[in-house]
Amino acid sequence: MTENRPRARGLLDGARVYLSGPMDFVASREEEMKNGWRTRVGACLRARGCVVFDPWQKPDVRGLQEYGREGLDTAKTREDWTFEDSPRGAKTRSGLTGKFWETLHIDLRMVDTSDFTIAYCPTNIYSVGTPHEIALCRQQRKPVLFVSPPVEFPALNDLRAHLTRRNDADALKLLGELENQVPIKPNPRGIPSLWYMPLVGGEGFFDGFGFDDFRLTYDWPAGGPLDVRERKYLPQRPLLKFLEGLSHTLPKKWDARRDDYVRNDDWLLWNLHHEDGGAEVVGPHDESDAERADGSSGEPASNGTQQ
Repeated sequence: MTENRPRARGLLDGARVYLSGPMDFVASREEEMKNGWRTRVGACLRARGCVVFDPWQKPDVRGLQEYGREGLDTAKTREDWTFEDSPRGAKTRSGLTGKFWETLHIDLRMVDTSDFTIAYCPTNIYSVGTPHEIALCRQQRKPVLFVSPPVEFPALNDLRAHLTRRNDADALKLLGELENQVPIKPNPRGIPSLWYMPLVGGEGFFDGFGFDDFRLTYDWPAGGPLDVRERKYLPQRPLLKFLEGLSHTLPKKWDARRDDYVRNDDWLLWNLHHEDGGAEVVGPHDESDAERADGSSGEPASNGTQQ
């Protein structure tokens, strides 16, 4: 079980990580809070000594109880919104914008104080906060680890096949119009937005998490939507394998001019000296720290496979 695992003392020890991704338009906020990707990735990070900033579990703000908290009913408050051009409408809009400013404020502060951000960005889910957080992180030259999974709609294909068998031309026409209006766009290769590509950088993209390789270690259930998708589309670049390697090896990036990998100076992970319950920044980790961590971290093999 996760609780009994000794904490690794590698390059990630003391690192602060923000977990970014859609929250308003997920299928179930309750399920996302209990068993979503943040819960699993957060467990892996904490086992490596990280401080995890999770917007579902916001930290307490000193002197401001419940400031910026989000819960199961947060999205329902949005239904109070109105465009009514009157003092009553202005009062309603002011109350909503003031309340959600707290959420925006604390989430962006977590991004600002993190060392890097992990962002889960399926191309079929609308999100505004996630691009804002990614842009803020990259403005400070901090790394973003961007998971863009394959996106397909099997129920849509089944419905189209069903209507075709019934020769229901009217229903098929309506279905086509619905696909254009939503829009519903399959993305089986998980190709990210062209705007994200230069913003994040080529080495920051992953097509899945690779949960199966760590399932026994963390006692994760196996039947969730993420698990089903990752079994159908085995990730070529799984995030969790990368995080395991990051515990003891500083990442590099591809230099097109040199046609080779070079040092990635976006990765500034502080080397913290712990003493008397606190910590002092010695400086950023360098290659010698990585080599020492590689030899003493006690972590599984870097391919991420669990025995």
